[in-house]
Amino acid sequence: MAKTKTARPSRRETGAARPQPEPEFPGCKPVPLPRTDLEGFDRRLEYWDGNTETAWICDPTSPYHERRSRLLNTLVERIALVRGAPINQYGSMDLREQDAPQSIMQADESVYLHPDRSRMPGPSAMVIGVDDHPDVVLEVDHTTDVRRGKLGLYESWGFPEVWVEVPDDTAPSRPRNRRPGLTIYLLEDGAYRTAPESRAFPGWTAEEIHVALNEPRLSERTSAVLERVGTVLGEREGTGPDHDPLLRSHRRREFERGIERGMERGRVEELCRMAALRFDRDTARRLAALLSPADPYRLARAGRGVIECRTGPELLDLVAGQDARRGERVRGGRPFRA
Repeated sequence: MAKTKTARPSRRETGAARPQPEPEFPGCKPVPLPRTDLEGFDRRLEYWDGNTETAWICDPTSPYHERRSRLLNTLVERIALVRGAPINQYGSMDLREQDAPQSIMQADESVYLHPDRSRMPGPSAMVIGVDDHPDVVLEVDHTTDVRRGKLGLYESWGFPEVWVEVPDDTAPSRPRNRRPGLTIYLLEDGAYRTAPESRAFPGWTAEEIHVALNEPRLSERTSAVLERVGTVLGEREGTGPDHDPLLRSHRRREFERGIERGMERGRVEELCRMAALRFDRDTARRLAALLSPADPYRLARAGRGVIECRTGPELLDLVAGQDARRGERVRGGRPFRA
């Protein structure tokens, strides 16, 4: 009798974690680091293996590497301003297992979209199972390849979204198979899949993020993208730029300045009409040029001069500031203070 072959349940059906290969850390070197020495260890590490008490070190860190993670901080801050709600970011923060062997990783950048309602990391580390995962983790592969080690650990530790950036700037030690670009990994059913755009920052595509992290200065195109993403986030939560104290104060000042400028323009138009009636249209045209942009001192002199001056040239000389002497004007042999 032929044996019946029993179907093996899938990982999705059992909920079991996918077995991970032994992690590799190309571009890093292993250094023995006993658990007792961890607290005083102040160098940056990619990973500390709690089983073997080995640290994988990738220093010194180059400016090309650090610039991307620091630049993400600037980009996200602008999105937060448009959204009208704060976004917290951490640099090389320890990501630590709660249970044995309590291995540790350090991300290049970790982003929390909702710090007000998340269980945020403590002063020493973000602890898996105690603190909430960051919404996004950024890894910069300038001379490394996180796909062969850290990415599998992020997956098994349940990080929802990981960005892996390979900068446009090349390095002699970069693995040959690492081409410039940004890849977004989204966790679904316990496994990562690549995606064309972010889930945490809706509509922000991998290509747009890569461009923003590599352009020498913030472009108008990138600024428009950040505004678009921040607007979408704000619409989801009912917030906007006016919910940010800085932008709210700035908009209020601009509104007040707009009222002042409108009043000044109205005053200039009225003075020019008076000059045209009293003298001629040419005087009014030249007066308008002298009062653009509006200057409070010239407006004051024009206001008095359009009534007391006898000729158009006299008015124009007064407003232009000619024949000045200690803040006074000389007219008809007597001082005339504006």
